[in-house]
Amino acid sequence: MSISNIKNILQTDLRYRGMAIILVLIFLGGVILFQKAVETGKEVEKIYADSFYSVGLEPVKELKLVFVGDIMLDRGVERAIVNYGGGNYNFPFLNISDYLKSADLAIGNLEGPISDKGYNVGSIYSFRDDPKAIDGLKFAGFDLVCLANNHMFDYTRAAMEDTFSRLEKADIKYTGAGLSRSAALKPKVMSAGQAKIAFLAFTKLGAESWQAKENSSGLAWLTDENVKTSIAKAKEEADIVVVMFHFGDEYQPLSNSEQKHFAHLAIDFGADLVIGHHPHVSQETEEYKGKYIAYSLGNFVFDQDFSEETMESLALEVSVKNKAIKSIEARKIRLNGFYQPQLSD
Repeated sequence: MSISNIKNILQTDLRYRGMAIILVLIFLGGVILFQKAVETGKEVEKIYADSFYSVGLEPVKELKLVFVGDIMLDRGVERAIVNYGGGNYNFPFLNISDYLKSADLAIGNLEGPISDKGYNVGSIYSFRDDPKAIDGLKFAGFDLVCLANNHMFDYTRAAMEDTFSRLEKADIKYTGAGLSRSAALKPKVMSAGQAKIAFLAFTKLGAESWQAKENSSGLAWLTDENVKTSIAKAKEEADIVVVMFHFGDEYQPLSNSEQKHFAHLAIDFGADLVIGHHPHVSQETEEYKGKYIAYSLGNFVFDQDFSEETMESLALEVSVKNKAIKSIEARKIRLNGFYQPQLSD
């Protein structure tokens, strides 16, 4: 081999070596730059988080509200509690409490007073839950109950007012009734994460004498004006306004014209969500002007085992994010032979 050929081979090797060294340097430089970028990103994230917490806020998360229907813990339900649950009022909620407690707020309609006061007004359909029923509501995870319904006066005003006191002592909020008209119509504002949510409830099922007056206790009576003024007040205090109505025809699977009137009216006045009770069966949900209406959720805990429809109901899951309702989902509930609700979907 000539000297010239040897020089050419050495020069070629040197060129490849140079290229290899350059590629290695580029790769190492890329790794260093990537690590720096990651570290910088972590620093920015930490600064953002620190500044977020420094003003007393928490990172925005999706919240869940759960609404259920009528809760009645007297009559056949009470017999099941005594005969099969050892008298423990947790018994009706054994299959559903974990689900309710998974919600940021759980809300239902309390169908009758919780008290040992008053007397039966004379109806064969009068309800009064044992005072121990409060323990069951606490165990189940309820944060708020609606009292605006046609059974709250079943054992006179004394039992209703006693119910107020017992719920307050148990730290369960209530809406739709109060010691005066202003108290009954006042929005109940609760916090879920960073969102403030106002709850209102109304009914006009029953005697007009049941409506709260400025100098006497009673129910939040369902009128156009009461709905309008209460929602206006709620919008001043909260990010989201939920209105609950006790209305409709019993055992009818579809809402009637009066239900539609008040539900649409509430949203026209500024409500974000409307929830209905009373028919003892579930009815349709509706989207109206970008807001949601559930006309009836049906029986959550009740002893009406004479039909499939009265032993089924809906739980309405409401997703809240950035202080607004994002979506709803209706979950099916089924009551077993002991009147215990559980998810059936």
